[in-house]
Amino acid sequence: MYGAEDPGSLHRGRLHYFPVVPGKLEFAEEVRRTILLERPQVVAVELPSTLESAYLRAVGRLPELSVILYEEAKQDRSIYIPVEITDPFVEGIRSAQEIGAEVFFVDPDIGERPHLKDFYPDSYAVRRLGYGKYVEAYRIYPQPSSFNLKRHAAGIAWKLQSLDPLAEVLVVISLNLLDPVLEAMQRPQAEPLAPVHRQGVQVLNLHPDCLAEVLIEFPLLQSVYEVRRYGSLQETEPPHVLAAEPLRLTGPFRVISSQPEDPQGAQEATIHRVARHVGWLKAEASNAHSPLANEGMRGVPPAPDSLGEGAELAISTPPERFHFMDRQRLSFHLFAEAERRYEKNTREKLAHWQRRLFARYTRNLALVAKHLVSGLFDLTVAARSIVDDNFAWELWELAASTPFQKTSSDLMTVNISGEELWLNMKRILLRRRLPREKALPRPLGLKGRKKEKFPGEWARQLDGNSICSYPPEDIVLENYGLFLKKKGKSVLSEERSRVEPFTTSLLDGIDLRETLRNWHEGKLYVREFQKISGEVGAVVVIFEEDRENHYPWSMTWLGEHSQESDMAFYSTNPYDQPVGPGITRAEYGGFLLSYPPRRMLDVWHDPDYWFAESKPETLLLAALDYTLEKFVVYVAAHPPRSIFKTVAARLGRKIIYIPIGQLSPISLKKIRVVHVLDSHERRAIAKDYLW
Repeated sequence: MYGAEDPGSLHRGRLHYFPVVPGKLEFAEEVRRTILLERPQVVAVELPSTLESAYLRAVGRLPELSVILYEEAKQDRSIYIPVEITDPFVEGIRSAQEIGAEVFFVDPDIGERPHLKDFYPDSYAVRRLGYGKYVEAYRIYPQPSSFNLKRHAAGIAWKLQSLDPLAEVLVVISLNLLDPVLEAMQRPQAEPLAPVHRQGVQVLNLHPDCLAEVLIEFPLLQSVYEVRRYGSLQETEPPHVLAAEPLRLTGPFRVISSQPEDPQGAQEATIHRVARHVGWLKAEASNAHSPLANEGMRGVPPAPDSLGEGAELAISTPPERFHFMDRQRLSFHLFAEAERRYEKNTREKLAHWQRRLFARYTRNLALVAKHLVSGLFDLTVAARSIVDDNFAWELWELAASTPFQKTSSDLMTVNISGEELWLNMKRILLRRRLPREKALPRPLGLKGRKKEKFPGEWARQLDGNSICSYPPEDIVLENYGLFLKKKGKSVLSEERSRVEPFTTSLLDGIDLRETLRNWHEGKLYVREFQKISGEVGAVVVIFEEDRENHYPWSMTWLGEHSQESDMAFYSTNPYDQPVGPGITRAEYGGFLLSYPPRRMLDVWHDPDYWFAESKPETLLLAALDYTLEKFVVYVAAHPPRSIFKTVAARLGRKIIYIPIGQLSPISLKKIRVVHVLDSHERRAIAKDYLW
């Protein structure tokens, strides 16, 4: 009799109820593990019986993603149902087919399809709490019941009561329908009034460009899950270059070999690289005692496509060897892969503080949305806010790509938008800046940037005997130096400020922050700024410490007039990147500005700085040596060594350290580029070649 067992148990006779959250990765993994462990004879899934043939066809196409389309005649609308790899119901069908179990569709198609909507806690809690505790916590505080919910549950119960009573059945059902179905199973149910079949049901191939909008889990996550689900993970990346015959050219220059990159292979290499590092550590640690724990995914069955004709698919995955995926680690490696692409396409590197701030920002966005881990939209918003639109584009494009999806298929390919499936879609505008000329859209009639008439034309006009800077860039740099001087003095003033309760004088003004913090006391707090004697005479800005000599070009420049500072810097070699006749481009690794001008010698060969261990330390010693004022501003990712405080004190100076993470990355990007002109005559034509 139904209900004779423990009412809190999910085992009722030969029925094992397995509640899931639709569309979520963690529950798909739990479904697969349970099916491989229990090997039921029947797997019942909460999917419409009228769409059974369409679902089976779509599941048979996986990992190519499909969408089921049919018309709702009464409401005069079209219904789209994406069939996803990480959907637990789809995983139930796939795993059941692999072990030879019967698949039974138990949704009588009398309500919202494919699942009734509900608000679930973040599925990542399954990894932290465990599957059992997650389900138990949800059942303590279930969603309010309704007529549609009860009617849907009664229809599912009628389907389940028609199953073979002697068969072991695993029922994969939505979490919000679990208790209503258990209650409906207590009594016999009548056949509901529901359509037996539907007309005009189509299975369509999804266009790769629309996957990120219409899927619940973004495509990269589903691709990584598919790779970990089938076959062993390769220790080496798959090749991602096309074989090409060596080019044989006559003349003094010869191309030894040419191997163009294969985008498809590079994409597969990225997915394999990510898949090797997203295992759930807790599960791996608990399996460390097993001699098979280090065999990765070798116990997972191979893909059907990889089997020979007539081969029998044997599944022998012990449950202790089943490794779960960690969504949080996947987000981390998604960021790392996007950073790799960003650096390749823009030649710009991310600083460590940007990675740290990205992690903090995504955490806050997740908390605001009442989630534990940020989704793709929040990750993209954080990437644009912390870095720029180009990096956000790289992250979005990587997360939205999958090597399994093709535009050509035996089915019709459709490119649909998220608004056709979901309500309240969020939008983000990415203004991608294209540094590559081929990808740069140009209006008709617009003249392009000037080019060399023949390779090496501009490089031949460089002799390096009389070099100079570009005045507009000098103005921007000097203005930013003045800003850093003011900021350094304000930082010092903040350090020497004093806050006290208001008594007889407002001093330098009311401190709102301290007043609000102690509002319960009913007092006003005022702040007093102590006067700082002295000015800032030199500014040192360090973008990279250059331990590996990526910035080999070192130079000392003297100011041309009284409004310019003397400057010492190290940068990339400008002669490696000519951008015009006698005009080259480089990027600063770090620089020093010292005022007044016309006093600085060659700091890079000065024997007084012999004990400097790096280029930034050389610049800091020169700043302390040449400044006529009391303070020196030092901007870098790390503060200088403590010995420099001693050196500064002996010279009667003081170092004001400002973390570079406190400054605007957009402003830093503007001042980091330097153009070196071969002579003063080049300044007249430089504007036509610089960007």
